[in-house]
This record gives sequence, C-alpha cells and structure tokens, in this order.
Amino acid sequence: MDGALFYEKSGKDILCLLCPHTCRIAAGETGFCRVRKNENGKLVLPYYGAVSSIALDPVEKKPFCRFYPGKAILSVGGYGCNMRCTWCQNHTISMSVPDNTKGNFYSASYLAELSTNLTDNIGLAYTYNEPLIHYEFIYDTCKAHSRTGLKNALITNGMINKEPLLKLLPFIHAMNIDLKGTETLYEEARGIFRAVKQTIEISSEKCHVEVTCLIIPGLNDEAEFMENISAFLADIDTNIPLHLTKFYPRYKMRDRRAATPDDTARLKDIAAKRLKYVYG
Repeated sequence: MDGALFYEKSGKDILCLLCPHTCRIAAGETGFCRVRKNENGKLVLPYYGAVSSIALDPVEKKPFCRFYPGKAILSVGGYGCNMRCTWCQNHTISMSVPDNTKGNFYSASYLAELSTNLTDNIGLAYTYNEPLIHYEFIYDTCKAHSRTGLKNALITNGMINKEPLLKLLPFIHAMNIDLKGTETLYEEARGIFRAVKQTIEISSEKCHVEVTCLIIPGLNDEAEFMENISAFLADIDTNIPLHLTKFYPRYKMRDRRAATPDDTARLKDIAAKRLKYVYG
C-alpha cells in the first residue's frame, strides 16, 4: 500500500489535490475515484500496481493516427475513474475496483521490462480505465520505462490538476485526451470542463496530443457543439488530430440511446473547416 502525492491534511481529513474534485476524505474513506484512501491521516493507494487488462494493440486503437501509425503499443489498464459517465464504454473496469485478494498487481520495473522484450513494440500506453487516478503508479512506471528509450502514451479524460500534470509530462510522449461535450454534459458526468480544456492546452505544448470525442446521438451531435470544440482546438493548434468515435449503448444508457449512425460526414466537415486532421 504505497503513499500518495499531492494532498494536504485538514484536521483528521485529507484534502486530495490530484484532480479538480479536490476531495475531502475522512479517515478510513476513499475519494470520489475510490482508489485513493485516507489511512491513519496519510493518503495511500490500496490498488497500487493493479492491472485489469494488458494487450499489445495497434496504436490506431488508442486512438492515435499521427503517432507512429502502423505500429503496436503495449496497453495497460487499471480500475476506476474520477468521472461517472452514464454512457461509459468500459464501465466493467472504470466503475469498479479490484479485489485485493485476486487479480494482477505488477511493478513499474516489470512493465518496463515486459515492454522492452516485445518485438516491434514502440512503448507503453496507459489506457482502458482512467489511468491518472493511479497517478503514482503511472509516474513510477513512466520513469522506469523512459530509461528503455521506448515511448509512454496516456489515454485520459484529462481530469487532473496543473501541478501533477506538469510533473508527469516530461515522461509522456503522446496523449489522447477525451473531450466529451458541453458544460452540461460534463456536469451530468461529474466532470469539470475547464479542467479538461486546461489539460489539452498545457499538454499540447509538451507532447504529441490527439483528442477524441465520442458522438452520442441527442447529446453532443449538434453542429453548434462541433463548431465550438473545433474552434477551441484550432485556437491551440490546427494540427491537433480530432477523432469522432462511435457510441454504442452501454452501461446506464444501454436502453436509452441508439448507437451513433455510421455516417459522421456532417460533423467531420464542420470540424475540418478549422482542423487539418479529423477522423471518424
């Protein structure tokens, strides 16, 4: 059970400073993410090194289209999330925590070694759930893996505060950041829109960044929405690739929404007025 970074004590409580939720955590309790715990006045990580999934994937699956296209990357996922998207496409791991008596717990050095021993692998991708809630494990693994000369890629919802983000970015070569929609949609999903936009702005100055938007019929498939997010990204850099991905009925929206139609040409055309690289 390793100690965490980015917190301060507040009486018997702990104030977690990793993400913009800034959870006040009582003794014996966890934060909103359910993986950072107040243990006797210290913020600890009961699930440090817990791995739910590991696979050698094409980089395009992350998705990256302009970061080593055609190559493969070892993809590692954990458990939990600091948002509550009712449409989550990976809810079986993002909305759960591991059983400490079961499952796989890996060290940073093991993952770094495993990555180097794979043929034609360009590096490690931290993905599947929200990796940044396991910040300390990601940080340790990125540092260990950077010494191999291979790449670190982060697939994230972008819900992280500036200080921990800046501490991690020197070890990150690429990020795919999820940009979900409007302020209203973020409120519904218990996220903070301005924090995600800040992550995109900061990260695009430090590493390769691509952005993904899951298109959900009736929630964020309006022309106005696409005009707004493409304008936001273009103001940062018109070279930022934007991926428009397809929603499938999952989790709490299993019976509430239809899948995204195959044809996203209308939205792609809107985004392409400002951005050079739009995929969907």
